[in-house]
Amino acid sequence: MAAITTKAIVFSAIKYGDTSLIVKCFTLEEGVKTYMIKGVLKAKKGKLKAAYFQPLTQLLLTANHNNKGTLNSIREAQVSYLYETIHTSVIKQTIVLFIAEILSSIIQEEEKNESLFNYIETSLIWLDTHNSIANFHLLFLLNLSRYLGFYPDTSNQHGTAFNLLEGNFTLSTHEKSTVIGENFLLFKRLLGTNFDAIHTISFNKTERQIVLKIIIQYFELHLEGFKKPKSLDVLETVFS
Repeated sequence: MAAITTKAIVFSAIKYGDTSLIVKCFTLEEGVKTYMIKGVLKAKKGKLKAAYFQPLTQLLLTANHNNKGTLNSIREAQVSYLYETIHTSVIKQTIVLFIAEILSSIIQEEEKNESLFNYIETSLIWLDTHNSIANFHLLFLLNLSRYLGFYPDTSNQHGTAFNLLEGNFTLSTHEKSTVIGENFLLFKRLLGTNFDAIHTISFNKTERQIVLKIIIQYFELHLEGFKKPKSLDVLETVFS
């Protein structure tokens, strides 16, 4: 079994027994992989530390990938980008847990997806190095839809509503799953924005919740089996 060295982003870590973790990572080279890391919770020494496997930690792994649907193992790991503010900010920490939960539920493929990996990686570094981050999760999810193949079609600029099912602007405002009126205008403000312009969008608490609910509904309609994240309530509490 040949070892592979790859960048990886931790999606989740579940305790297994008293001392071990089952860790799900999104790797640059081979997509989603799940690892059994034995004894890591009691190890004082050793190459692997439990702290490496916090949600969305960026790692450089040397791992054995057996590709038989069984758990893989990690030989070595080191943090490839050390967050400076994410672990000290309650708001950033909450955003990270929320995003990790969503990514873990929707990204399942065991195949390389370099552009998606790079998007997640650079977005997290942006989050770590900026302060105006109240709308980060909204833009992160909306732009994530581009890599999942259902980013809104904004070509019909005259549309006065947004059809969540079709993913486009429309003039018919009475159909089911259509965002209209004030909510449509709020949602539209986010479209076409990048992270560096995010501070120009000022949503209040209520507006932010409205836009997030629209995006979650959009994901539910376009991703089979997508469930509303459990961490949504925590996120709303932190921003209230």
